[in-house]
Amino acid sequence: MNHFISVFIQGLPLLMEGLKFTIELAAVSIVFGFAIGVIIGVERVYGNKWAYGFSTAYVEIIRGTPLLVQLFILYFSLPQIGIHLSPLTAAIISFSLNSGAYQAEYIRGALQAVEKGQMKAALSLGMTKRQAIKTIILPQALRKVLPSWTNEFVYLIKYTSLAYLVGVPELTAQGEFIASRNFEFMDVFLSVALIYLVVIFITTWAFSTLEKRVKIPGV
Repeated sequence: MNHFISVFIQGLPLLMEGLKFTIELAAVSIVFGFAIGVIIGVERVYGNKWAYGFSTAYVEIIRGTPLLVQLFILYFSLPQIGIHLSPLTAAIISFSLNSGAYQAEYIRGALQAVEKGQMKAALSLGMTKRQAIKTIILPQALRKVLPSWTNEFVYLIKYTSLAYLVGVPELTAQGEFIASRNFEFMDVFLSVALIYLVVIFITTWAFSTLEKRVKIPGV
């Protein structure tokens, strides 16, 4: 135990540097993914046939291919056509696109869970379809989607470990770097796992608190 604590303390500065990249990757990707998810989710429920077709194709393609393959396409394949992305940029784009597809499905389900009569009532009052979605339907759906959004953020925090394969110095990459120098693989990666566990616990607690605060009374 004392040896583990010693290894943990020695590696903590580098692990914290890696954690900064992990949090940055997850936070930026979840925000961009949310923006994509709202647009795609709404189009899948209320869009015309062209918007529905495009959004459905996007979701199926992204969900049907591994995240790692998507990351490699952005980082290793795009330079062949003259598009060069930094490791961090490629990771953010791939994680955002991937998260957006899954969030679109969460939002689609939440939109469909809102009573359909509310749209009819809004239209009968003279509101446009866009206004009804923006002011009545979507706010209710976003409250319903919070538990799924929590899971998505937790998944993203763990998925960021894939970014080390393209050179992003995130938490797992820093752990691998430390272990390759001191050969304390067990203790180093237990330290990495412990940090992930603490971060995910705090994240889950924060979103659980938010969910209780925005919960619709009586529902």
